[in-house]
Amino acid sequence: MMAGAGEDARALFRAGVRAALEAWPALQIAVENGFGGVHSQEKAEWLGGAVEDYFIRNADLELDEVEDFLGELMTNEFDTVVEDGSLPQVSQQLQTMFHHFQKGDGAALREMASHITQRKCKVKATALKAAKETDGDQDDADSVEEMEVKGVTATNDGATTDGVSPKPEPSDPNSQNIKEEDIVEDGWTIVRRKK
Repeated sequence: MMAGAGEDARALFRAGVRAALEAWPALQIAVENGFGGVHSQEKAEWLGGAVEDYFIRNADLELDEVEDFLGELMTNEFDTVVEDGSLPQVSQQLQTMFHHFQKGDGAALREMASHITQRKCKVKATALKAAKETDGDQDDADSVEEMEVKGVTATNDGATTDGVSPKPEPSDPNSQNIKEEDIVEDGWTIVRRKK
C-alpha cells in the first residue's frame, strides 16, 4: 500500500468509526442526557479517536475484546452500562471496517460509512415523526404518562440496577405517596399528572 493510499484509507477508517459511534443509540443517549458530565460531547468525540487508536495498535483483535473495550469506555466515561444488545453489533461493524482498512479497500469503507449514516438519518426521521404524532394525543388531562428506557442503565456509583429502581423514600411528608396500584408487575412505577 502506498503512503498516500494508506493515509486515505486511514481517513476513511476514521470517518467510518465516527459514523458508527454517532449512529450508536446507547452512546447518543448518554451524550444527549449528559451521563458523561458537562463534557459529554467532547468525550464522545475523543471516543472516536480512542477507538481508532485501539484498532491501529492491536491488529488481531477478537470481537469480544472490542466489546469489552467499548463497554469499559462507556462505563468509565459515561457511567453507563450498555445492556441493549447493541455492543456486539457496533463492535462487529468496527471490526469489519478495520479489516477493510487493513486490506486498503477504501470503496468498502466508504460504502459502510455511507450505509451507517443513511440508516442513522432514517431512525432520527422516524423518531421525530413518532414524537409529533404523540404530541397530538396529549389532550386528555387524565391520561397516564409512562416512560420506559430499556437497555441502558446509568448509575452514579458504577453499580448496575438490573432495570429495577428501589422504591424512593419521600423526602417531604407532604409529598405525593406512591400508591400500590401504581407499581406494575415488572417493577416500573406509573407516573400520573397532578390534578
